[in-house]
Amino acid sequence: MSTKVVMWIAFNLIVFTLLYVDLAVLNKRAHEVSIKEALLWCTGWVSIAMLFCLGIYFKLGQEMALKFLTGYVIEYSLSMDNMFVFVLIFSYFGVPRKYQPRILHWGILGAVVMRFILIFTGVTLIHMFHWLIYVFGGLLIATAIRMAFHDGEQIHPDKNLILKFFKKIMPFDHEYSDGKFFTRKNKIWHATPLFATLLVIEASDLVFAVDSIPAILAISKSYFIVYTSNVFAILGLRALYFLLSGVMGLFRFLKYGISVILLFVGIKMSISAYYTISITLSLGVVIGILIFSILLSILIKPKKALD
Repeated sequence: MSTKVVMWIAFNLIVFTLLYVDLAVLNKRAHEVSIKEALLWCTGWVSIAMLFCLGIYFKLGQEMALKFLTGYVIEYSLSMDNMFVFVLIFSYFGVPRKYQPRILHWGILGAVVMRFILIFTGVTLIHMFHWLIYVFGGLLIATAIRMAFHDGEQIHPDKNLILKFFKKIMPFDHEYSDGKFFTRKNKIWHATPLFATLLVIEASDLVFAVDSIPAILAISKSYFIVYTSNVFAILGLRALYFLLSGVMGLFRFLKYGISVILLFVGIKMSISAYYTISITLSLGVVIGILIFSILLSILIKPKKALD
């Protein structure tokens, strides 16, 4: 059995075990996640990802470990911007905080499946048609520019095409029904607002994937590196959401930092045939931009509105 096969087996065992413990043991009862609990979960998910990175270092070498780490940092930083969209979606549907963990958990499971399909399709296409790398590079550059100048507060879940389509198939009920996704009334099954929220969350993640997957393909074309770093990043999304949801306004320059990261990896991908930017330099640039944007947010206070 090859080393990479062993690493694939170890990765799947870790992920399935942690998801089982998370869903069936620790979060079986609907409850509001505190900042302390979210911080512990964030620390746990990041620590597990770093231990897995260490395993890659010893089994597959330093370069593969650096690629995993760089991909993980990029995906995690992109996730921070996505959290603000989740806040708006939950606010729009008026979802009580005690039910939000359940929606995020199933949303993350759906995201893992979608990423599996999209990543393996994307990597395969790049191996078959190398010129697609320039298309992905251009897409990242365009996304970076859009993110820098786009007002992220404009969101209209009611116009979501998937939600509109599902409403034609099944009637929707306006009651939360004790955290259930479906409820039976007058012998007819109805979808609850929780399921509507889940559909919009999944649709949003599909849009996020279009941005994030090309970003990590700029770092590596390895199925193993791209998928594992992506999955470890999105598995920590739920804890990250509850950790950041109350303090997102403090990091007002983070969006611009993330857009610069996307611009950097887009350029890196576009010029890869002519000039190779080392993975060590890439990791340093990504971490440096993140730290700089967070420090700017802390040091430069927003101007108070004039009376």
